[in-house]
Amino acid sequence: MINSKRLQGVKLSVGRSLRILISAIYACFSSASLLAQDSSQPLFEYSAINHPVMGKSGMVASHNVLSSQIAAEIMANGGNAIDAGAALGFALAVTLPRAGNIGGGGFMLVHVADLNKTIAIDFRETAPAAATQEMFFDADGNVVLDETYRFSHKSSAIPGSVAGLAHIVERYGTMSLSDVLQPAIRLARDGIKVTYDLAADLERSQRLKNNPASLKKFYKPDGSNYEVGEIFKQPDLAWTLSEIAENGVDAFYRGSVAKKIVADMKAHNGLITMKDLANYEVVEREPVRGTYRGYEIEAMPAPSSGGTHVIQMLNILENFPLAEMGPESADALHIMAESMKFAYADRSKYLGDPDFVEVPTDLLVDKDYAKKIAAKISREHALDSNEIAPGDFSIYESDETTHYSVIDDEGNIVGNTYTLMFSFGSGVVIEGTGILMNNNMGNFTLRSDIPDAFGLMGSENNLIQPRRRPVSSMSPVLVSQNGRPILMTGSPGGSKIISANMQMVLNVLEFGMNIADAAVAPRIHHQWKPDVLEIEAGISPDTVSLLIDRGQKIKFSQRSAGMGSLQTVMWKDGTFFGFSDPRRPGAGAVGVD
Repeated sequence: MINSKRLQGVKLSVGRSLRILISAIYACFSSASLLAQDSSQPLFEYSAINHPVMGKSGMVASHNVLSSQIAAEIMANGGNAIDAGAALGFALAVTLPRAGNIGGGGFMLVHVADLNKTIAIDFRETAPAAATQEMFFDADGNVVLDETYRFSHKSSAIPGSVAGLAHIVERYGTMSLSDVLQPAIRLARDGIKVTYDLAADLERSQRLKNNPASLKKFYKPDGSNYEVGEIFKQPDLAWTLSEIAENGVDAFYRGSVAKKIVADMKAHNGLITMKDLANYEVVEREPVRGTYRGYEIEAMPAPSSGGTHVIQMLNILENFPLAEMGPESADALHIMAESMKFAYADRSKYLGDPDFVEVPTDLLVDKDYAKKIAAKISREHALDSNEIAPGDFSIYESDETTHYSVIDDEGNIVGNTYTLMFSFGSGVVIEGTGILMNNNMGNFTLRSDIPDAFGLMGSENNLIQPRRRPVSSMSPVLVSQNGRPILMTGSPGGSKIISANMQMVLNVLEFGMNIADAAVAPRIHHQWKPDVLEIEAGISPDTVSLLIDRGQKIKFSQRSAGMGSLQTVMWKDGTFFGFSDPRRPGAGAVGVD
């Protein structure tokens, strides 16, 4: 079990104004705070609105409570958090097919207790060898954003999920790959009970019926929808998972499963070949690192943009007395929005696959650079996005995704954000395998003046190129104190992943919220272009009016699920805490006792 010094509370300055006084009192006496200076105080008091789940020996938080239970059982039966994280990743491919997957890819942060080291696992999809920069352009040089771009075999990049999950088990786990696959195999073979969430997803996703294999997998023999409470079996997926369990990762990338993937690609003008699959590699990278108010932050480096810009925004915000301003105040939200503009502007120019382009990560997360940005931010009025350009470093020498977090009593931690990109990815199921394929070719920049599938601007650093990994906002975030990990969080949400993760960290470390209150608190999002501040329901109309007075161009979020869905675990004083964001149904945190 991890032993730690007491977590230090956030020290607040009491200002002269009534507003400042009230905000300081709020932060000082928030009984929900897990960062209270006096560890003799109870962990929970009834003034808290939301409460995390508690556990004695570990914690899991994911977008599907059944899969969370599987991961908790793995740990209860002797596996570590890494074994549980891999089992959870495979299980979600069965229980959460809109996002959980073996046909996509993503990023993991893995803290290995024995090594006292955090490792960034890059299992992002890669472009096939036959992919070209012009593949989605017509003969006249115009971009064709039709069904081929988003919902076809050609829209799929080479999947990395199987390789990534197998990698962490084989390198850092205590169980065999076959053992961690068994729960997912069982669920696929025997079936899962259809939930309201799954039934609604399938009813909405009529494009799944356009692909014969997808129609066969997700609907009844007559093409009708599964009803709530009915048993949904996936025998082809059970076969695929069994092949991987019996023959290892080679089954997917070189063997029986690979052959079926390639045959289906050939039959439908897809690009993925046997050589593409055989050449796929997981990459271990150094996390991008920073600090906030004395806490250490580790997150995913490029080609994830999420980690770099979460730290960049926190660096900017560290220059402002946000705690004095108060959570959800117009002052604090305005400053947060302005910091987002600068970070997303930099994202548009500098982020790319570091194996192909130079990404100035160290400069982007530099504290002095953040101070220069902070000096440009006015507390009184918003900068127009056209007034903000990506930083100039020449003067220096030098929406479908899911996340889960797992921690065990040895201090091992896994934070995994992986994706099919859109809900149900490309909508293409590979015949005979049950594998739902990603459409992550849409995460590449087609041209620097054309936003990607999530409306984000990019540069030549993210153009389509064989074996290149597209830029993504996905990034698990790990917070440590005095070198000891205390919190892991992450979220789906496309471009809003970065802002959601940042606000979770800010709510806990700056405003002293417990992880439940921090997740539930209404969120904002600004991505530089378009120049709009998206606001979630729950923020006071008076606050909105004050933001408008400052020149913020307000857009009200139509769907809370679109603002992310944080899955967070935390450790303090020998107790584990977990919370699943209620913005998406069916999620759940499960403790290990």
